Amino acid sequence: MLIPIIVGIVSFLVGAGLCFGIVRMSSIGLVKKAEEEAEVIKKNKIIEAKEKFIALKMEHEKSVREQEKKQQQVEQRLQQREQQLNQRQGDLQRQQNEINQRSQSLDQQMKAIDFKSQEIDKMHHAAQQQLEQLSGLSAEEAKAHLIESLKDEAKTNAMSYINDIMDDARMTAAKEAKKIIIQTIQRVSSETAAENTVSIFHIENDEVKGRIIGREGRNIRALEAATGVEIVVDDTPEAITLSAFDPVRREIARLSLHQLVQDGRIHPARIEEVVAKVKKQIEEEIIETGKRTTIDLGIHGLHPELIRMVGRMKYRSSYGQNLLQHSRETANLCAAMAAELGLNPKRARRAGLLHDIGKVAEEDLEMPHAEIGMKMCEKYGEKPDICNAVGAHHDECEMETLIAPIVQACDAISGARPGARREIVETYVKRLNDLENMARSYPGVVKTYALQAGRELRVIVGADKISDKDTELLSFDLAKRIQDEMTYPGQVKVTVIREIRAVNVAK
Repeated sequence: MLIPIIVGIVSFLVGAGLCFGIVRMSSIGLVKKAEEEAEVIKKNKIIEAKEKFIALKMEHEKSVREQEKKQQQVEQRLQQREQQLNQRQGDLQRQQNEINQRSQSLDQQMKAIDFKSQEIDKMHHAAQQQLEQLSGLSAEEAKAHLIESLKDEAKTNAMSYINDIMDDARMTAAKEAKKIIIQTIQRVSSETAAENTVSIFHIENDEVKGRIIGREGRNIRALEAATGVEIVVDDTPEAITLSAFDPVRREIARLSLHQLVQDGRIHPARIEEVVAKVKKQIEEEIIETGKRTTIDLGIHGLHPELIRMVGRMKYRSSYGQNLLQHSRETANLCAAMAAELGLNPKRARRAGLLHDIGKVAEEDLEMPHAEIGMKMCEKYGEKPDICNAVGAHHDECEMETLIAPIVQACDAISGARPGARREIVETYVKRLNDLENMARSYPGVVKTYALQAGRELRVIVGADKISDKDTELLSFDLAKRIQDEMTYPGQVKVTVIREIRAVNVAK
């Protein structure tokens, strides 16, 4: 048993030694192979590093050569500039020398001129003294006489020149303006006379007056309280007078009276019922009239309150001319004139319709109706040019757009045409007297005559008091003063007459 064990151990040891030897030999071979491969890699890396070094060196040398080349070019440019500067410096030096020579020659010439001017002054002074001795006037007196004569001559020439310019301007401007106005008026048809606001209620017989007054006047008091209109029942046959500042209230009272008289039942309760019903009808009619007017004129986007104010114009008159008809006519005239002048006819028509909107304002403001209308238009969102045209059509504010003078002109055309308005006789006579008194306020005026309904003023002056030149000045000043101080339709022609009459009797 021991021998096999020993044999096995020995064989195990021998096998282990053989295995160790084989492994050692194989590992030595691998190490040598790895060393050889490492040596090859090392040699390759060294070669690559040398190649890169050589390439970098070549690039560096190339960049150095380029920099040297650029430096040489810069040096060449600097040398050229230096040569140019030297050349310019030489030119400047030569120019400086020439300037110095010229300045010296100019100094010599100035000295000669000063000497000559002194001699001329002496000669002028001597000649002036000789002239003063010969004329018997000093230089200042002669200068004053000359200035006065030049002033008179210049004034005469200026007046003649001004008259020529004004005549030429009148001939051309008046012709063009008349052409535009005539074309505008021809395109717009107008009524000969507009309907006046009714303030008289007609009845069939005087028995109705007693029923309207009622027992102890209770009916008429109830009617006045409900309508806000003063009802005057007097001895006028078949007529009752309705007095109120508000035309809408006056129309409500008229329609209420008409329905009460037709119905026959006149007592306080019935009066209140009828008045309330008529108020509602009138309000609806006002709004409907405003809408229909804006639709007829092609005006869109008006605020509802402005539409209502347009409808209220139907019950308001101005100098006997119905305000709504006047505004419609002005709107159409504005549109036609704006079209003739190449402006926007829609905006002109809108401004023409709203120009008198301040006359129907419900608020009692202490200001002209043009300003009230402008504030209303601003309040209800109208454009600035429309507001300015409304406010400036009576020169209450400055005109800022071209629509404003068009509205002013068309307002005057609508109101000035024959049959449009009534003119108070007292106002007419006062205007004539003012014209004559203004002319008589000038010195030298003998007589004055206002002719052709105030469209011509003839002034007769004394021939011994005013010269021919002064007559032109008087005519010019008087026309300018009338234009600045007075309000009148159309134009006023001023004629100043100066004549000399020599009368002798042969015996």
